[in-house]
Amino acid sequence: MTFFESHLSCKGKRNIIFSLTKTKDDNMSMNMIFFGPPGSGKGTYSDRICPGFGIPHISTGDIFRHAIAEKTELGKKVESLLKTGKLVDDKTVMNIIKERLKKPDCKKGFVFDGFPRTLEQAKELEKIAKIDLVINLNLADEILIEKALARRICEKCGNVYNIADIKRNGISMPPLLPKKTGICDKCSGKLIQRKDDNEQTLKDRLDVYREQTMPLIEYYKKRGMIKNVDVVAGPEIMVPKILAVIKKELKA
Repeated sequence: MTFFESHLSCKGKRNIIFSLTKTKDDNMSMNMIFFGPPGSGKGTYSDRICPGFGIPHISTGDIFRHAIAEKTELGKKVESLLKTGKLVDDKTVMNIIKERLKKPDCKKGFVFDGFPRTLEQAKELEKIAKIDLVINLNLADEILIEKALARRICEKCGNVYNIADIKRNGISMPPLLPKKTGICDKCSGKLIQRKDDNEQTLKDRLDVYREQTMPLIEYYKKRGMIKNVDVVAGPEIMVPKILAVIKKELKA
């Protein structure tokens, strides 16, 4: 079994950045960003790919929630901002990122989820990590909405499932079902549908995503980093396709 084939057996959320240490030189790293609209499968792909690389999955949202729960100074600031409907400012986000990357589990690399979201964040990120590749996942809005409406999330651990079975127009996406209906495989928690997973909210979310992300895509496109990947199937097909892109870049 090859290095990359071994990752396909990993069982396993948002923009995702991979930082992988190149095997041919411990001083070199592969830093990647995943862009893709809500429902394009970024969380599922990261869950299945990342464990094989032995690197942490870092979500700014998870960091915020943990800080709020721990009632740290950062948590209090973030909670205050969120309660008033304000976004967490770029300076605070970048301070969080810098501190997170100092932890020992980031020594071999990392995966960012939900970052960067602004041009300022992208520019600041370049000061602490060189980006080598940006993968842009593409999927039609009607499919994204159908998938999102069928999404089910564990209320305890956040593991994601999907009850949609989509087969049309060259797209084949089988459902991602738990072993027991309505129960999470990982922690036996109850599976729920998010309140904001309704058609109008999803359309609004897609509009916001494009408004925020297009400048970032153009930013990285001008640097020759963008690779477009059309999502046409489930993880058993898409994970190897994404790994093939990573493999090619590791060999470069």
